[in-house]
Amino acid sequence: MHRSLLSCSPETSIKQAAERMADMRFSSMLVVEKGQAIGIWTEHDSLRLDFSDPDAMLRPIKEVMSCPVSTIGLTMPISEVAERFNQQGLRHLLVVDDEGSPQGIVSQTDILFKQGLELYLSLRTIAQAMDKNPLVLPGRLTLGDLAPLMLAKRQDAAVIECSKHGYGIITERDMVRFVAEHPGNTPLSQLASRPLLSLTAEDTLLRARDLLIDNRLRHLAVKGPEGRGIIGLVGFRHILDGARSHHTSDLTHAMNLRDQALRHPQLNLQLAERVIAASLEGVIITNARGNIEFVNPAFTYTTGYTAEEVVGKTPAILSSGRHDDNFYKNMWKVLAERGYWRGEIWNRRKSGQLYLELLTITSIENEVGNISHFAAIFSDITHIRENEERVRKLAYYDTLTQLPNRRLLEDRLEQALRHAHRHQQLLAVLFIDLDHFKQVNDSLGHSAGDELLLEVSKRMTARLRESDILARFGGDEFIVLLPNISGIEEVTAIARRLIEAVGQPIILNQRSFRVGCSLGISFYPDDASDAHQLIQHADAAMYRAKLEGRNSYRLYSVTLDAQEHLWLTMETALRNAIDSGHGLSLYYQPLVELSSNQVVSIEALARWHDPQLGDIQPSDFIPLAERSGLIQPLSQLLMRSLARQLRQWLDEGLQPPPVAINLSVQQFWQQSLVSDIKALYQEFALPKGILNFELTESVLLNKQSQAIALLKELRALGCDIAMDDFGTGYSSLSYLHELPITTLKIDQSFIQQLGDNLGSETILAAITGMAKGLKLKVVAEGVETNAQREALTHHQVDLIQGYLICSPQPAPAFSHQYLR
Repeated sequence: MHRSLLSCSPETSIKQAAERMADMRFSSMLVVEKGQAIGIWTEHDSLRLDFSDPDAMLRPIKEVMSCPVSTIGLTMPISEVAERFNQQGLRHLLVVDDEGSPQGIVSQTDILFKQGLELYLSLRTIAQAMDKNPLVLPGRLTLGDLAPLMLAKRQDAAVIECSKHGYGIITERDMVRFVAEHPGNTPLSQLASRPLLSLTAEDTLLRARDLLIDNRLRHLAVKGPEGRGIIGLVGFRHILDGARSHHTSDLTHAMNLRDQALRHPQLNLQLAERVIAASLEGVIITNARGNIEFVNPAFTYTTGYTAEEVVGKTPAILSSGRHDDNFYKNMWKVLAERGYWRGEIWNRRKSGQLYLELLTITSIENEVGNISHFAAIFSDITHIRENEERVRKLAYYDTLTQLPNRRLLEDRLEQALRHAHRHQQLLAVLFIDLDHFKQVNDSLGHSAGDELLLEVSKRMTARLRESDILARFGGDEFIVLLPNISGIEEVTAIARRLIEAVGQPIILNQRSFRVGCSLGISFYPDDASDAHQLIQHADAAMYRAKLEGRNSYRLYSVTLDAQEHLWLTMETALRNAIDSGHGLSLYYQPLVELSSNQVVSIEALARWHDPQLGDIQPSDFIPLAERSGLIQPLSQLLMRSLARQLRQWLDEGLQPPPVAINLSVQQFWQQSLVSDIKALYQEFALPKGILNFELTESVLLNKQSQAIALLKELRALGCDIAMDDFGTGYSSLSYLHELPITTLKIDQSFIQQLGDNLGSETILAAITGMAKGLKLKVVAEGVETNAQREALTHHQVDLIQGYLICSPQPAPAFSHQYLR
């Protein structure tokens, strides 16, 4: 179903409603009053308008809407929805939840899109599904002529002869567009869409389906031999109708034979009674008023009711309650028009159990042509539908895991590739192979191996998005299809989640096992443009992951894989450093008064040295920590390290000034931030105000009111708060004066351009003037030359920081130079 609903009020004009439908490319408009859907207006309803009168388009939509609105539940099977469309002659159904609230809308075309390949294999050629009596009209006619013809002929499209230009087409969607922008008496030849794409009757339905989807069309013309003339039209509705007709053709033949027997009273009555009594299909005969006069033994076998219990009553005794009044009204309407009705219907046995039956009702006339009886023949097809579902499951789903199999995966992948191509989107394929699976099979047996595969498939499914597809490719191989992805990072994050899920211990026969998995990744369109190559390349990447150590992933692209491998190596090393506490340290840099050169405060800066990777810059490992979810434990480790160092200096009799440390986004918004800082003060017996904090403007983005409350709590602890890198972020000056901060640190990019860039001078003057007005201290970062320092004396700068004063130093060197 489509979850987006287009709605309007009852007083909205038809023209306005049509304009919105045309703009949004919707095929229906709900008419809503006081929150309730009271009617619906569809593309088909546009044919009932008088196009010869432009003023008719200005009438309120309530005068032409269809009501009431036919609804279905969210859990109704697609097969029942398709039958509902057929029986009621509808094209749209409103989908509601258990409370009756609208959730979406479903059309006949939507149903067809949900069909698998079996529909197109059962109906192989266009000739089996096309409309063999298309509406072909001369181009001189107008819309006022066209609409009633399409309505009378029950056609949703008309082929228009456009003289020298060949043929064109006008569909119901075009009619909605003409309602929105009425063309007056313009001939149809000038309004028709051209060129009209065509096929031959011998072409396959698969080809027709692809052309309709790729060109975003609803109809294709079918040309005669050697391309002469239009002999038919084919669209999604014709394919669906053809499938339904083909599906029931065998039963239809048998039913027709019985219908003929019932229509000819001159047949031997005794022979007919014997045939009916021996029939395996239920038979009911009622009088013209609908009261039951006769049922056969098969009726009793199927429903549980004996003849004595139902004779004199109506067939409503079998009603399931699953069909509304419109269903039965339509049934009697068709019966009156055609003399018979055939379809599927849910009924209820005497025991209360529901069952699905294929029912044929025939009216029987007396000698003077009046209806004297109705005869109904039905068969219980519940098990047939269940068996069809089982066969479909066997054809398209893995019997062990119930995941899509290779055949269904390839079909879904082809569809996903078309969608990605159409919308210029990325798509990824993950090839997964379990590590050491053979050892489990060999040591515990195949039943334990099956149990392992089931558990692994459940774990992987739980780690995927709703739109992702997990399939069992064969043996211990799985494939994941990730449509509509934003980038490589999103895919690699999913890959890591899958590896982590599979690697968790599994209990088999009261023993704990770990199996792990190797995973390969390929991307559309970078690595391949068709399904076969995408799978093949993902397989090759998986094999490389298995050769290079297992329980990891590799990208098919060598360049991307090398970069990703480096990130993974750094992430592992950083995780180990955080766990062990080795390699991570704090360096210290002083902030001095511009006027006196006296040290006023200190900034603590994170540093990381790895034995294999060497010195890694904060600009590399801080984003890595944020990306991998390690920023929180890293921040806690550094904060605790700072508190311990301060305690050590105090114990040595030193008097360090306040020391500031940066707060990450995740750390700042952690609920326990204030309580954690209080605990550090208490554990290390630190004096009030010795810990200060710096944060960037992006930390406060979109949560300004919450940030103000949190900053006030920190200020209550005596902590100064500095806004770092000011001038490069997203802060709004409208709320800057409300923030309980104490300091602005001007980004070094402005300082380094002093003397060379007049704009930097102007910005610096503006920032320092504003800060002083707000009674904030101003720090100039990145001061590297005496010329820069001299230039800063002309502005209202309090403190300076940078390599001109001192580069960041480890704790011993810093304390020796500045604290002793």
